[in-house]
Amino acid sequence: MSKNKKMNAVITGASKGIGRAIASILARNGYNLAICARNSSELKTFQNELQDFGVTVFAQAIDCSKKEEVISFFNSVKAKMPTIDVLINNVGTFIPGNFLDEEDEVFEIQQQLNVNVAYYMSKNFGKMMRDARSGHIFNVCSVASRQTVENAGSYSVTKTAMLSLNNVLRKELAQFNVKVTAILPGSTLTASWEGTTIAAETFVQPEDIANSVYSILSLSSGVNVDEIVLTPLKFDK
Repeated sequence: MSKNKKMNAVITGASKGIGRAIASILARNGYNLAICARNSSELKTFQNELQDFGVTVFAQAIDCSKKEEVISFFNSVKAKMPTIDVLINNVGTFIPGNFLDEEDEVFEIQQQLNVNVAYYMSKNFGKMMRDARSGHIFNVCSVASRQTVENAGSYSVTKTAMLSLNNVLRKELAQFNVKVTAILPGSTLTASWEGTTIAAETFVQPEDIANSVYSILSLSSGVNVDEIVLTPLKFDK
């Protein structure tokens, strides 16, 4: 990537956890950002923090469970950023439960947030990257994309689907010089673990994932990191 050009990155679910950490490291390194999250006050506060790094930050509060709001965010970003260099499909949710006994809505909301949003974002921003013959899409999947997590059947199904989406995108976009990378974190210290008594240092940290993303973006133009797995060295529930 050219050091003389300001890079533009889009991040979903950017106000907390992994999304927040990625937004912070990219802003510190000169990326203009387009970010979304559900809580408008938290998003506005974070937008102001990011702008202190001297970059342009567009922020839009949306409910990613609603397709029309996701598409509205895309249209708003496209109007402000003619090219997108990086897309981070980060938004998602984890709802524990037994697959056979849970309400249908438990699966449906995870399907929307863990798969559908990435589909809408990748399809639309991917077309922009295809036309520009440049770009990089990161999909924040999970170790549950490769192994079924106990008491998390719907989560495992949807994260597996997200990894499949990632692989389809990589195959279709490689010929247009667009890179696609899956991030598969293990137990990461985010809001999902709020209230836990497990020592914080035993988790994967959001900053670990953010540093990995930035390192991958710094690699040469001819290499694609297909996927990266980050798991705790030692983790006892």
